[in-house]
Amino acid sequence: GLFLGSARAIHNAGPGLLLAYALGGVAIFFIMRALGELLTYRPVAGSFATYAGEFCGPFAGFVTGWSYWFMWVVMAMAELTAIGIYVRYWFPNVPQWLPPLIALLALYGSNLLAVRVFGELEFWFALIKVVTIVALIIAGLAVIVLHAGNLGATASFTNLWAHGGFLPFGITGVLLTLQIVM
Repeated sequence: GLFLGSARAIHNAGPGLLLAYALGGVAIFFIMRALGELLTYRPVAGSFATYAGEFCGPFAGFVTGWSYWFMWVVMAMAELTAIGIYVRYWFPNVPQWLPPLIALLALYGSNLLAVRVFGELEFWFALIKVVTIVALIIAGLAVIVLHAGNLGATASFTNLWAHGGFLPFGITGVLLTLQIVM
């Protein structure tokens, strides 16, 4: 999902996606600071929905908790859909619904075996994701530093301002990509 969503975000915002990631990072920083202050002020068992219920009322806690749950259900389905899209790209004869079903059954199976197995798999998959992101950043920097190119086009930082500028679709492109960034 991350890489598929990032491709769409780059298409929608161009280099302005860097600005969207910066805005998202600042927003997450302030949210985490606020949550840290709440945890320091009143440590409680539970999630941030507990704080919403305590400080904003029971209905706010209820809505926060269930909307968080709903967000994760939608996110899981989006990730499974991305699996189907990727596998269909590499193997066009495989039905798009089959790889997500296999992945879902594998996740259920690993969780039914033991929570430890699921946690271990989650760790290794997260590590693969982080290593891939770091490798892509290093490869991108190497392409820029070595002035490598494709079909005569040279990669450089000047491409951030070429081809329509830093914000080729204006601030609208950046705002539209914030949902992918966050």
